[in-house]
Amino acid sequence: MLRRIDLRGETLSPDQITAVLPRAALDVGAAVTQVRPVLEDVRARGAAALRDLAERFDGVRPEHLRVPAAALAAALDELDPEVRAALETAAERLRAGHGAQLPQETTTEITGGGLVHQRWVPVHRVGLYVPGGLAAYPSSVVMNVVAAQVAGVTELAVASPPRQELGGLPHPVILAACALLGVTEVYAAGGAQAVGMFAYGARCETETDRGASADGEVLCPPVDVVTGPGNVYVAAAKRAVMGTVGIDAEAGTTEIAVLADGAASPAHVAVDLISQAEHDPAAASVLITHDEALADAVEAEVEARVPRTKHAERVRTALSGPQSGVVLVTDLDQGVAVADAYGAEHLEVQTADARAVARRVSNAGAIFVGPYSPVPLGDYLAGSNHVLPTGGTARFASGLSVMAYLRPVQVIEYDERALKESAGPLAALAAAEDLPAHAEAVHARFA
Repeated sequence: MLRRIDLRGETLSPDQITAVLPRAALDVGAAVTQVRPVLEDVRARGAAALRDLAERFDGVRPEHLRVPAAALAAALDELDPEVRAALETAAERLRAGHGAQLPQETTTEITGGGLVHQRWVPVHRVGLYVPGGLAAYPSSVVMNVVAAQVAGVTELAVASPPRQELGGLPHPVILAACALLGVTEVYAAGGAQAVGMFAYGARCETETDRGASADGEVLCPPVDVVTGPGNVYVAAAKRAVMGTVGIDAEAGTTEIAVLADGAASPAHVAVDLISQAEHDPAAASVLITHDEALADAVEAEVEARVPRTKHAERVRTALSGPQSGVVLVTDLDQGVAVADAYGAEHLEVQTADARAVARRVSNAGAIFVGPYSPVPLGDYLAGSNHVLPTGGTARFASGLSVMAYLRPVQVIEYDERALKESAGPLAALAAAEDLPAHAEAVHARFA
């Protein structure tokens, strides 16, 4: 089921390694071309376009684009108590994990009487996308919302696709998670059109829209930042609106890489590969090992377990696709190099002295250390965020954190003496750049 790529004995550069590794064939650039008309339609026609696009892509024309407060309250009332308790635990752990990310304001005395204060200011309004394709993801609500709340964002709007069987509302467990976290602004909008709504705003179409609007005209005001995972079209839409709004990262279809040696349990590795393949037929599951006996044992476990899992067809498609496979390497050093070249969304390290090996890896969205830190823990309850960079973008991008919603602002405060002492060097630099008015702006204060 899992194809093999044998790199043993090969001396390859990072670029050469990347070229031969399994990877989902996701062309975000091509998808941008496809989503631009959708984004422009939403920009031009607002709520009317959102309804037309929902009918086209989701098979339903929502009456309520903004979910009524009664529907949110009812969803929370009807939520399974065990699921509610689990979501509360996840939120509590995320608040602790994200609270540790908050930077502290500082003041630095650059020179006598010359101060630079470093402030961290949250954006005012954010749009949080929660996918709803093959499954409902209340955990994504928690990941997005808690990070924004800890950062100090004051206005949060959530969008999730409308569902035909629910009369055009998002899945009730999504609505319940929003209500649990105190989010009252929730929209039945999915895919690129939801990103467009957040980026450009959307004007009302119907009396129902006007009743849900603060001013009777604008259904959804534009936001400052859009975050959240999604498919390639959501990633493409985020790329297309970047600059109009901020984004977190282009989070596409999920992927896992497991760096393992003979110390790993074949059963643990197999179930973890299967767990990510369960998400989507395009999901990527990759094993990197220098132990061929382990690779054989993992494949045997996979073959035995896949027929018994609920979403067996989906899992088999993902594991047998070009995005998944077993990469055989010469030794652990080459394994680390391959893991860095791959830049997995989720990287598990199941080796002897796993913590030390994990510290050698630079490129990964999140790193899971040892046999008792499986990726599903990060999906739900680890206290880390599961909105992570995919497709190798972990080389330069990071997972969702409070930093997605914070802006560093420098505040400069010099007194008269400090400015006078700086006047000479400043004038020299201004003259070198032929900007004499810059120097005059200082000298005039002491004329």
